[in-house]
Amino acid sequence: MTLKERVKLYTTKTAIRGVLKVLPKISDERWLSLIKGRVYKLKKKEERDFLENLLINLKSQASRVSPKVREKVVMNLINNAMVQGQPRRIAFAKKYGFNPPNLLVISPTMRCNLKCYGCYAWQYSKKNDLPYDVCNRIIEEANNIGLYFFVITGGEPFCWSKLYDFLERHNNSFFQIYTNGQLIDNKVAKKLAELGNAVPCISVEGFEKETDIRRGRGAWKRIMRAMDALKDNGVLFGFSVTATRNNNDLVVSDEFVDLFVEKGAFIGWYFNYIPIGKEPNMDLMPTPEQRDYRRERIREIRKSNKIIIADFWNDGPLVNGCMAGGKNYLHINVNGDVEPCVFVHFATDNIKEKSLIEVLNSNFFKGFRKRQPYTKNHLRPCCIIDNPHVLRDIVAESGAYPTHDGAETVVGCLAKPLDKYAGDYKEIADKAWDEEYVPLEESEEGEEAV
Repeated sequence: MTLKERVKLYTTKTAIRGVLKVLPKISDERWLSLIKGRVYKLKKKEERDFLENLLINLKSQASRVSPKVREKVVMNLINNAMVQGQPRRIAFAKKYGFNPPNLLVISPTMRCNLKCYGCYAWQYSKKNDLPYDVCNRIIEEANNIGLYFFVITGGEPFCWSKLYDFLERHNNSFFQIYTNGQLIDNKVAKKLAELGNAVPCISVEGFEKETDIRRGRGAWKRIMRAMDALKDNGVLFGFSVTATRNNNDLVVSDEFVDLFVEKGAFIGWYFNYIPIGKEPNMDLMPTPEQRDYRRERIREIRKSNKIIIADFWNDGPLVNGCMAGGKNYLHINVNGDVEPCVFVHFATDNIKEKSLIEVLNSNFFKGFRKRQPYTKNHLRPCCIIDNPHVLRDIVAESGAYPTHDGAETVVGCLAKPLDKYAGDYKEIADKAWDEEYVPLEESEEGEEAV
């Protein structure tokens, strides 16, 4: 780093620390004005609105979170990831001809204290964890290309004995942790408040009845206690829910969302059930009509601006289609296999044998990027359930191997039912795209032209 670059970095950090002291008191407009121009330039209004809502909600949480959480949100998630990391990302793009991903998902352990039906990760080996030195190298290599936001999943991350050491070692990065919440108590919440650089997102299935049916008796009450402990200790947290045919409408109800707003949740993630993992079952998938209803409700919920809500399958318009294959993210599983998506259990490379850059440059990942977006309709972003022929073609041409027993079912025995689902959803999604999204894009293009 040159002297000029060091001076610029010192000046930026000093300015940000000044903002930290008054953050809870400054207006939303002032907050956005400080970071809008440098942090993002998005063409679509829906994208801009989503990011503005994210930033405003972060600021609104500033008054209740611990000082260390407040510092790490601004320094790691905003300064490092969105500002200081940009020159490295630009340099990467110039050298390799594509942008590096925005986040990386890592599963350091598959050990878990629960046995939930339909678990997407059930078939992975639970014998050994991903070597700790490999976990650290992954983060360091990602930092070197301007990536500072990571997701830890599993398995149950709080079963991983190295978790706190890992978070402390990489205190310049920010982590989201998907967890069942059963192991989070006041002691754990206090530790997370001291570290400051992690946001737990706790899995629920609905209310107490629905959650306990899938996760075991008493799971809901432990989750509620965990959320109270996180809030009391000033830790940012959220919820995560898998929408199935049985709970789809419930989990986008006002009653459901309002509960987590009252609990103090910062963010809520929605996943569409995908027939992989433990006893894959097409009948658990929300119907095409249910999925479209969830899309409509998510857009309505966002208007309240009380909580950040994101739906991995219905928010294709926010990320211009599929995020997988290194375009926006990738997944490194417990064995070191580098998968294009948490739900696409195929790989051609192992991170134990290759660098992150080598993997991103693989023919396997190129196969995804050159096809993205798979269709002009970004409401149909997925290569598993919306464009299943794409996944079959890439697996065949790259020679990708399934990363656990049974992973091949999505390109084998489930191919025909997935094609049927994709065709049925296409009719609904294309109508919604043409009526709700295309006119909006055209009007925005017209405004730009003027």
